[in-house]
Amino acid sequence: MVEEEHKQQAENKSRILQAMNNQIDDSIKDQAAALSRAINFTSFFKGDDVPCHIEEGLFLGSLGAATNKDALNSKNITHILTVADSFPPSYPNDFVYEVIGVCSLHLMYNLVIAEVVTDRYDTNLSQYFNKCFNFIDEAKRQGGGVLVHCFVGRSRSVTIVVAYLMKRHGMGLSEALAHVKSKRPQAGPNSGFISQLQDFEKSLQGISS
Repeated sequence: MVEEEHKQQAENKSRILQAMNNQIDDSIKDQAAALSRAINFTSFFKGDDVPCHIEEGLFLGSLGAATNKDALNSKNITHILTVADSFPPSYPNDFVYEVIGVCSLHLMYNLVIAEVVTDRYDTNLSQYFNKCFNFIDEAKRQGGGVLVHCFVGRSRSVTIVVAYLMKRHGMGLSEALAHVKSKRPQAGPNSGFISQLQDFEKSLQGISS
């Protein structure tokens, strides 16, 4: 009986030790994975971590630009509009954020509003136009600047900036997109967003370029 108890205790101890070792291994794996992601992140955005100046007080860029604090400060950027999923604010105590795309979480960082926005042709981005326009205008009104960004800075954020130029400056879609591309050559909204911009143009001017 005593031997069986000792045997059971030994087995329990062994299982506990194995579980602890597994947890340690998982922790090490998680840390290694995080390090790998950080390295890949740095490499991916190398050379594209500076906000592109679109007009006075308005900048466009990638996630790399949104995490380059020195560049943000040097350009007097005070507000950051994130149009991407799964990217919470990097510096919530230093900039005013409005986030469209942190999954379905509703987090408050100064003036943060979180919604789900993915870079898919069937995503309705136009429903957020006015919210984004007002955020940009408020940043300018306060004498600061705003960075509009998504992950790569090619589709979602470009769509918002193009729509803003159309709304605030009376530009047609072709003119606004050409202006943005002159500042950020890789700009290229997906076909669904282009269609939404065409509809937006019709609502503003009654024509589609």
